[in-house]
Parts: sequence; C-alpha cells; structure tokens
Amino acid sequence: MKQTIFVKVLSACILFALSSASYAEELIMARTNQTFPEAMSKLQETIIKHDYKISRVQRIDIGLTKSGFATDKYRVVFFGKEKEIDLISEKYPHLIPYIPWKIAIFAEQDNTLLITVDPMRFSDKNHPGADKYLEQWKKDIEKVFATLRDSD
Repeated sequence: MKQTIFVKVLSACILFALSSASYAEELIMARTNQTFPEAMSKLQETIIKHDYKISRVQRIDIGLTKSGFATDKYRVVFFGKEKEIDLISEKYPHLIPYIPWKIAIFAEQDNTLLITVDPMRFSDKNHPGADKYLEQWKKDIEKVFATLRDSD
C-alpha cells in the first residue's frame, strides 16, 4: 500500500517537475522489463549513441528517503548537444528553461519507467524556426525509448 501511494505521488512530482504539462498526450513514456540499473545504463548508452552528451544525472530520491522510503531508483537524466543548446539559447530564449532536455527514470516493481515531456509541447507559432529542433528531439527521444523497450 505504501509503495503504491509512493509511486503515485512520485509520478505526480516528476510530471510537475518536468513541465507544466497537464495532459498525458503531452508526455512520452516507455516501460521496460529491465531492472533499474540495466535500464539506466542502457538509457545513457543510447543517448550518447544519438550524439547527445549527458550533462548530469540527478537523484530525486534524497528527500523521499528522509521521509522513510528506502529506494535509490529515481533519477533525472539531463542531456543535449552543446552547440545546439548555445544556438537555441541565443535564437529561441523561450526554450531556455527546457534545455538541456530531461528524462525521468524510475523503478516500479519489476519494471523501469521513463517519462519526458513531448518537445512539441513547446512549439510556438511566434518562433516557427525552433520547431525543427523540437521535432528532432522528439524523434530522437522516441528512438531512445524504442531501444529501451526492444532491449527487454
């Protein structure tokens, strides 16, 4: 019971932290049967294979463990392409809060879940040139998630 409530609360926190998006169709999600360590390793390996650099992996469970939950299986992986981030920061400053891109990864019983916001959520008719980057991010994220699903 405590684990189920915990997963629901954590999921809500992750979704809030990643974006103000409030609809599931604005998310990209994947579930894999891999253990958390295997999925975490495969996620990082696959991100790098798609020519992105991982800028940081952040633990988001520290506060949760202080509240009595014994786990270390919740992370946010930040990644991007340095030149692309510099260019986007200069040309499309409205996207700065969302870069580098983030994927939340966490264990749920025998599975590992990956969640991110659909980059197209940030498409803006006032900045149509940014869409080529958003579309590419979406395609790459979908490929990364597909790789993890297919690795089961």
